[in-house]
This record gives sequence, C-alpha cells and structure tokens, in this order.
Amino acid sequence: MPAPELRRVPVNGVELNVALAGSGPPVLLLHGFPHTWEVWTDVMADLALRHRVIAPDLRGFGASGRAATGYDAGTLADDAAALLAALDVPSASVVGIDAGTPPALLLALRRPGLVRRLVVMESLAGRLPGAEEFLAGGPPWWFGFHAVPGLAETVVEGQEAPYVDWFLRTGTLGEGVRPPLRDAFVDAYTGREALRCAFSYYRALPESAAQIAEATAAARLTVPTMAIGAHPVGAALERQLRPIADHLTGHVIENCGHIVPLHRPRQLLALLRPFLWAGTPAAHCHP
Repeated sequence: MPAPELRRVPVNGVELNVALAGSGPPVLLLHGFPHTWEVWTDVMADLALRHRVIAPDLRGFGASGRAATGYDAGTLADDAAALLAALDVPSASVVGIDAGTPPALLLALRRPGLVRRLVVMESLAGRLPGAEEFLAGGPPWWFGFHAVPGLAETVVEGQEAPYVDWFLRTGTLGEGVRPPLRDAFVDAYTGREALRCAFSYYRALPESAAQIAEATAAARLTVPTMAIGAHPVGAALERQLRPIADHLTGHVIENCGHIVPLHRPRQLLALLRPFLWAGTPAAHCHP
C-alpha cells in the first residue's frame, strides 16, 4: 500500500492530523497513549483493501493541534463526529484502543446513527461495573501520576524517550516496537506541551467516567460491538459492556500485549475483517 495521505482537518475548534487510505465502507481508528495514528500502521494496509480508513491523531496528540481543553471523552467523541462530517462520511465503523475507547463508546451511545459497528479494546468503560477484578490492586500506577496537574510533565520532560520506551516495551510483552515507529512515538510525546496534552486525557478521566455513566443510564449500546482484550485488561471491558449492549462479541487475544495492533496485527485483523465487513451492504450482495 502506498503511504497514507496525511491531511489537516479543522474540527470542533482544533486542527486534526488525519491519515487516510483506501476506499469503501469507512472505518475510523482512534489511538491511545503513548501512540499516534501510526499505531495502526500494521493493520491499515489490509483494512484499506476494502475500506476507507480514517486514522486521526486525537486532539493534542501527535501532529494534531495542542488544544488548551477538551480531553474528556465527550469532547473527543464530538471531534470524531465533526471529523466524519468534514470528510462527508455519513456513518462509519469505529475502532478504539486505550484512550480511543471511551470516545468511541460515547459516540456509539450518543450518536448510534453515525456508528455502524464498534470495536473497543484494552481500556475500561469509565466506572461501569465489571472491572472489579482488574482493579482489585488499584488502577495502573501511571493513572495517578498522570492525573496530578503539572507534576508528570515536570518529571518526564527531558526523559521522554525512556518513559515512552517503558510503555512500548510493556505494551508488547517486552518485545518493543521497531525503531521508526518507536522514534515517531517518542517524537510525538517530547516537550512540555506534548506531555501536558497527553496527561490532560488522564486528568479528564473522572469527567469522562461521568459522561459514560450518564450515557449508559439514558441509552443502551445498540450498535453491533466487539470488545477485544489482551494483557493486561483481558475480558474486563467485555464484562463492563455485557449488561448494556444489545449485540456484543468478546475476544481475548492470548500472548498479546496492550498495544494490540502492533504486537499481534494478524490476530487482530482475523477478528476485524469479518466483523467490520459484516456490517457493509457489499457483504450482503449476491452475485
């Protein structure tokens, strides 16, 4: 596949850096921390054979605009909706990992007409019941560290490379990611402003959790949904979604780290291909 087209798209008061590839039924890919759109590199070419793939850097992340505010899941979901509108996409399948999961979930809950199919992975859905076992020892250490205003960027600034490396190694069960991608991620999270934006996502988690609680109290998750777990989240997200979802499939990929699309892209594609394609008109056509 040729390199994706990179486009800057103004949405919701911020300019997003967006990678675009392929044609066909649209698929929106939402990354997490400490990633950029490039976390999808190893699955985009395959998906682009059948789909129009849309992979933005979230606001404040990567090459997208460094917004002062708006790192809560609701605003990130509004960004995603505005991006689809700006690209003239009436509806899309939405795939989110880590920090991309809560906005993907909120988009499907609040705007089900926009979301054909939903895939969420390696994250929790706010404080919904079902994740008690995962949280038994407390949330991961960095959640608290990142949440203290101004602290993490002061400590990490100047040490971004080893800090990001720790997450990349841990998220691939010690294997790490190949140098060009590793360098791109380190680059994206270097400097106080880049760090402030990334950590702002964690500082907004209480607000995001309240938004998810409110949305699930008002509506069920009606779009076909697949929850994918690996290490460390496992089946916790599936357990959270099971009581609120009408059509939920759950999978845990064995021997797979948190950064699923880079660590086990083939296994991920084996799940994504049939699930995403089942929701397209072409899948129901007969020769």
